[in-house]
Amino acid sequence: MLRHFGIKRTYTHNFRLAVLLCLTAGFVNAAGFLGFSTLTTNVTGHAALFAERIAQQDWSNAGTVAVWMLLFLAGALCSSLIITRIGHHERFSFAIPIVLELVILIFCAIYGNGKDSFFPKGFFVGCLLFAMGLQNALVSVISGSVVRTTHLTGTFTDLGIEIAQLNRSNQAGQVELVSKIKLRLSIIFFFMFGALSGAYSFSHLGFKAFLLPCSILCFTLFFDIFRVNVKRYYANLIHRSKKK
Repeated sequence: MLRHFGIKRTYTHNFRLAVLLCLTAGFVNAAGFLGFSTLTTNVTGHAALFAERIAQQDWSNAGTVAVWMLLFLAGALCSSLIITRIGHHERFSFAIPIVLELVILIFCAIYGNGKDSFFPKGFFVGCLLFAMGLQNALVSVISGSVVRTTHLTGTFTDLGIEIAQLNRSNQAGQVELVSKIKLRLSIIFFFMFGALSGAYSFSHLGFKAFLLPCSILCFTLFFDIFRVNVKRYYANLIHRSKKK
Protein backbone atom coordinates (compact mmCIF):
# COMPACT_ATOMS: atom_id res chain seq x y z
CA MET A 1 0.00 0.00 0.00
CA LEU A 2 3.01 2.31 0.38
CA ARG A 3 5.18 1.12 -2.51
CA HIS A 4 2.77 0.95 -5.46
CA PHE A 5 2.28 4.01 -7.66
CA GLY A 6 0.34 4.90 -10.81
CA ILE A 7 -1.27 2.07 -12.76
CA LYS A 8 0.08 -0.52 -10.31
CA ARG A 9 -2.02 0.98 -7.55
CA THR A 10 -5.36 -0.68 -6.76
CA TYR A 11 -8.46 0.09 -4.74
CA THR A 12 -7.21 -2.30 -2.03
CA HIS A 13 -3.95 -0.38 -1.66
CA ASN A 14 -5.82 2.91 -1.21
CA PHE A 15 -8.35 1.34 1.16
CA ARG A 16 -5.64 -0.02 3.47
CA LEU A 17 -3.83 3.30 3.41
CA ALA A 18 -7.05 5.18 4.21
CA VAL A 19 -7.99 2.88 7.08
CA LEU A 20 -4.66 3.07 8.90
CA LEU A 21 -3.67 6.69 8.35
CA CYS A 22 -7.18 8.14 8.72
CA LEU A 23 -7.33 6.41 12.11
CA THR A 24 -4.05 8.10 12.99
CA ALA A 25 -5.11 11.55 11.79
CA GLY A 26 -8.53 11.36 13.46
CA PHE A 27 -6.89 10.31 16.71
CA VAL A 28 -4.37 13.17 16.59
CA ASN A 29 -7.11 15.63 15.64
CA ALA A 30 -9.18 14.86 18.76
CA ALA A 31 -6.33 14.27 21.21
CA GLY A 32 -4.48 17.35 19.97
CA PHE A 33 -7.55 19.53 20.39
CA LEU A 34 -8.20 18.24 23.91
CA GLY A 35 -4.54 18.53 24.89
CA PHE A 36 -3.70 21.90 23.35
CA SER A 37 -7.14 23.46 22.66
CA THR A 38 -6.15 23.93 19.02
CA LEU A 39 -6.76 22.06 15.75
CA THR A 40 -3.66 20.06 14.91
CA THR A 41 -4.36 18.21 11.64
CA ASN A 42 -5.28 20.95 9.13
CA VAL A 43 -4.91 24.69 8.56
CA THR A 44 -8.45 25.68 7.46
CA GLY A 45 -9.51 26.84 10.91
CA HIS A 46 -6.19 28.57 11.47
CA ALA A 47 -6.80 30.83 8.46
CA ALA A 48 -9.88 32.28 10.18
CA LEU A 49 -8.01 32.51 13.48
CA PHE A 50 -5.15 34.33 11.76
CA ALA A 51 -7.56 36.83 10.20
CA GLU A 52 -9.25 37.41 13.56
CA ARG A 53 -5.94 38.09 15.30
CA ILE A 54 -4.94 40.54 12.54
CA ALA A 55 -8.31 42.34 12.82
CA GLN A 56 -7.78 42.67 16.59
CA GLN A 57 -4.16 43.80 16.02
CA ASP A 58 -2.96 40.94 18.17
CA TRP A 59 0.32 40.68 16.27
CA SER A 60 2.00 38.20 18.59
CA ASN A 61 -0.72 35.55 18.34
CA ALA A 62 -1.20 36.28 14.63
CA GLY A 63 2.49 35.51 14.12
CA THR A 64 2.13 32.24 16.06
CA VAL A 65 -0.80 31.11 13.91
CA ALA A 66 1.11 32.04 10.75
CA VAL A 67 4.06 29.92 11.92
CA TRP A 68 1.66 26.99 12.55
CA MET A 69 0.35 27.19 9.00
CA LEU A 70 3.87 27.42 7.60
CA LEU A 71 4.89 24.36 9.64
CA PHE A 72 2.12 22.31 8.01
CA LEU A 73 3.42 23.51 4.65
CA ALA A 74 6.99 22.67 5.70
CA GLY A 75 5.92 19.15 6.66
CA ALA A 76 4.27 18.60 3.29
CA LEU A 77 7.30 20.03 1.48
CA CYS A 78 9.72 17.90 3.50
CA SER A 79 7.75 14.70 2.87
CA SER A 80 7.48 15.34 -0.85
CA LEU A 81 11.18 16.17 -1.17
CA ILE A 82 12.20 13.00 0.67
CA ILE A 83 10.10 10.79 -1.62
CA THR A 84 11.09 12.51 -4.88
CA ARG A 85 14.81 12.84 -4.06
CA ILE A 86 15.24 9.27 -2.80
CA GLY A 87 12.88 7.87 -5.44
CA HIS A 88 9.32 6.53 -5.39
CA HIS A 89 10.41 2.94 -5.75
CA GLU A 90 13.33 2.95 -3.34
CA ARG A 91 12.86 0.71 -0.36
CA PHE A 92 12.71 3.27 2.45
CA SER A 93 11.59 6.48 0.73
CA PHE A 94 8.08 6.07 2.14
CA ALA A 95 9.33 5.08 5.60
CA ILE A 96 11.28 8.24 6.47
CA PRO A 97 8.24 10.61 6.73
CA ILE A 98 6.38 8.03 8.83
CA VAL A 99 9.39 7.61 11.15
CA LEU A 100 9.60 11.40 11.54
CA GLU A 101 5.91 11.47 12.41
CA LEU A 102 6.47 8.69 14.95
CA VAL A 103 9.25 10.68 16.63
CA ILE A 104 7.03 13.77 16.89
CA LEU A 105 4.11 11.84 18.39
CA ILE A 106 6.38 10.15 20.94
CA PHE A 107 7.85 13.57 21.82
CA CYS A 108 4.33 14.97 22.39
CA ALA A 109 3.37 11.92 24.48
CA ILE A 110 6.38 12.39 26.78
CA TYR A 111 6.64 16.17 27.01
CA GLY A 112 3.17 17.40 26.01
CA ASN A 113 2.12 17.94 29.60
CA GLY A 114 3.23 21.49 30.37
CA LYS A 115 4.08 20.52 33.97
CA ASP A 116 6.95 18.32 32.82
CA SER A 117 8.23 20.42 29.95
CA PHE A 118 9.92 23.73 29.24
CA PHE A 119 8.24 23.94 25.84
CA PRO A 120 5.15 26.14 25.44
CA LYS A 121 1.84 24.72 24.22
CA GLY A 122 2.20 26.41 20.84
CA PHE A 123 5.43 24.51 20.20
CA PHE A 124 3.60 21.16 20.40
CA VAL A 125 0.81 22.43 18.16
CA GLY A 126 3.41 23.36 15.56
CA CYS A 127 5.06 19.93 15.88
CA LEU A 128 1.76 18.12 15.32
CA LEU A 129 0.90 20.31 12.34
CA PHE A 130 4.31 19.55 10.84
CA ALA A 131 3.68 15.81 11.40
CA MET A 132 0.26 15.99 9.75
CA GLY A 133 1.78 17.90 6.82
CA LEU A 134 4.28 15.05 6.46
CA GLN A 135 1.50 12.47 6.48
CA ASN A 136 -0.87 14.33 4.19
CA ALA A 137 1.76 14.84 1.50
CA LEU A 138 2.98 11.26 1.81
CA VAL A 139 -0.50 9.84 1.32
CA SER A 140 -1.33 12.27 -1.48
CA VAL A 141 1.86 11.43 -3.43
CA ILE A 142 1.45 7.67 -2.98
CA SER A 143 -2.25 7.54 -3.86
CA GLY A 144 -2.11 10.11 -6.65
CA SER A 145 -4.21 12.57 -4.58
CA VAL A 146 -7.02 10.00 -4.29
CA VAL A 147 -6.69 9.67 -0.50
CA ARG A 148 -6.42 12.58 1.92
CA THR A 149 -6.21 11.66 5.59
CA THR A 150 -5.89 14.80 7.72
CA HIS A 151 -9.18 16.55 6.91
CA LEU A 152 -12.67 15.71 5.61
CA THR A 153 -13.75 18.84 3.72
CA GLY A 154 -12.55 17.69 0.30
CA THR A 155 -13.71 14.13 0.99
CA PHE A 156 -17.28 15.23 1.72
CA THR A 157 -17.23 17.42 -1.41
CA ASP A 158 -16.01 14.56 -3.62
CA LEU A 159 -18.55 12.20 -2.06
CA GLY A 160 -21.42 14.56 -2.85
CA ILE A 161 -20.26 14.97 -6.47
CA GLU A 162 -19.86 11.21 -6.97
CA ILE A 163 -23.28 10.38 -5.47
CA ALA A 164 -24.87 12.92 -7.84
CA GLN A 165 -23.16 11.22 -10.81
CA LEU A 166 -24.32 7.70 -9.94
CA ASN A 167 -27.28 7.59 -12.32
CA ARG A 168 -25.55 9.41 -15.17
CA SER A 169 -22.77 6.92 -15.94
CA ASN A 170 -22.65 3.78 -18.05
CA GLN A 171 -22.22 0.38 -16.44
CA ALA A 172 -18.41 0.55 -16.34
CA GLY A 173 -18.56 4.09 -14.95
CA GLN A 174 -21.06 2.98 -12.31
CA VAL A 175 -18.67 0.34 -10.98
CA GLU A 176 -15.82 2.85 -10.75
CA LEU A 177 -18.05 5.41 -9.05
CA VAL A 178 -19.25 2.89 -6.47
CA SER A 179 -15.63 2.03 -5.66
CA LYS A 180 -14.82 5.72 -5.19
CA ILE A 181 -17.87 6.23 -2.97
CA LYS A 182 -16.89 3.24 -0.81
CA LEU A 183 -13.39 4.69 -0.44
CA ARG A 184 -14.74 8.14 0.56
CA LEU A 185 -17.08 6.56 3.11
CA SER A 186 -14.19 4.53 4.52
CA ILE A 187 -12.07 7.67 4.91
CA ILE A 188 -14.88 9.47 6.73
CA PHE A 189 -15.74 6.50 8.96
CA PHE A 190 -12.19 5.72 10.05
CA PHE A 191 -11.30 9.39 10.60
CA MET A 192 -14.35 9.72 12.84
CA PHE A 193 -13.57 6.44 14.60
CA GLY A 194 -10.01 7.65 15.16
CA ALA A 195 -11.32 10.95 16.56
CA LEU A 196 -13.65 9.13 18.98
CA SER A 197 -10.81 6.85 20.03
CA GLY A 198 -8.53 9.86 20.52
CA ALA A 199 -11.04 11.73 22.66
CA TYR A 200 -11.79 8.67 24.80
CA SER A 201 -8.12 7.70 25.19
CA PHE A 202 -6.99 11.22 26.05
CA SER A 203 -9.64 11.53 28.76
CA HIS A 204 -8.24 8.38 30.40
CA LEU A 205 -4.53 8.40 29.54
CA GLY A 206 -3.72 12.06 29.08
CA PHE A 207 -0.80 12.84 26.78
CA LYS A 208 0.36 9.22 26.84
CA ALA A 209 -2.58 8.61 24.48
CA PHE A 210 -0.35 9.89 21.66
CA LEU A 211 1.53 6.59 21.90
CA LEU A 212 -1.51 4.73 20.53
CA PRO A 213 -1.35 6.21 17.00
CA CYS A 214 2.37 5.37 17.09
CA SER A 215 1.40 1.70 17.20
CA ILE A 216 -0.75 2.19 14.09
CA LEU A 217 2.15 3.81 12.24
CA CYS A 218 4.51 1.00 13.29
CA PHE A 219 2.00 -1.56 12.03
CA THR A 220 1.75 0.34 8.72
CA LEU A 221 5.51 0.19 8.25
CA PHE A 222 6.02 -3.41 9.29
CA PHE A 223 2.99 -4.67 7.36
CA ASP A 224 4.33 -3.28 4.09
CA ILE A 225 7.96 -4.24 4.71
CA PHE A 226 6.94 -7.75 5.83
CA ARG A 227 4.87 -8.27 2.69
CA VAL A 228 7.77 -7.12 0.51
CA ASN A 229 10.20 -9.46 2.26
CA VAL A 230 7.81 -12.41 1.95
CA LYS A 231 7.34 -11.75 -1.77
CA ARG A 232 11.12 -11.54 -2.29
CA TYR A 233 11.64 -14.77 -0.36
CA TYR A 234 9.16 -16.71 -2.51
CA ALA A 235 10.47 -15.11 -5.71
CA ASN A 236 14.01 -16.20 -4.84
CA LEU A 237 12.74 -19.65 -3.89
CA ILE A 238 10.97 -20.06 -7.23
CA HIS A 239 14.02 -18.75 -9.10
CA ARG A 240 16.29 -21.28 -7.38
CA SER A 241 13.89 -24.15 -8.04
CA LYS A 242 13.79 -23.26 -11.75
CA LYS A 243 17.60 -23.29 -11.91
CA LYS A 244 17.64 -26.80 -10.47
